[in-house]
Amino acid sequence: MAESCQRLSEESKASQAQIDWRKMAGFRNIVVHDYLGIELDHVWQIIEKDLPTLKAAIAALLAEK
Repeated sequence: MAESCQRLSEESKASQAQIDWRKMAGFRNIVVHDYLGIELDHVWQIIEKDLPTLKAAIAALLAEK
């Protein structure tokens, strides 16, 4: 997902400003390049806290198409 978000237009990202697209892309880089340093508790917190908001934002973007 993080890789794909880098391909979204700035207009699309702006329409869902509650999502920190840059931070999501940065998280992808950490997962890929520093996977041994990842704290699983932190990842789980992201899943529980941020994933529902991201899901809603993606659904809104798809509805615009």
